[in-house]
Amino acid sequence: MKTWVKILLGLVVLGIIAAVLGYFFVYNKPHKDIEKAKPEYSLQALALFNEYVTDQTAAGEKYNGKVLEVGVTVTGIESNDTLVTVVSVLNQGMFGDEGIRFTMLEKYFEAVRQLEQGSSATIKGYCVGYTGSDVILEKCSIIQ
Repeated sequence: MKTWVKILLGLVVLGIIAAVLGYFFVYNKPHKDIEKAKPEYSLQALALFNEYVTDQTAAGEKYNGKVLEVGVTVTGIESNDTLVTVVSVLNQGMFGDEGIRFTMLEKYFEAVRQLEQGSSATIKGYCVGYTGSDVILEKCSIIQ
């Protein structure tokens, strides 16, 4: 065989090995279990919201991608067939209510639907970021 054919075959084999390893160790990596994860920060809803409103960049660096435990007063619950979201309104903005939205894990749907408006709860979830009006937490569970 010619030298360039051997080099080409070697590169193809290395590419296949890299693709298989990438699939198993990067693409197929297990997701973090937010429900069982220890929260990196524990704070009240108003304090979290005010940090984002005051300095979105600094708050984003501090909280985005982290598991938070947030003490909240429930002001509303939004639900459809596949999602239940706990809403805590903390401010009236130019375009309506502003605050924190907690998208709940499916196993907490019934418990959340039984929460009354004005009740207090502690919710743990994964902070996605700030939309300009709401702080968004996903994969949330009720602690209290």
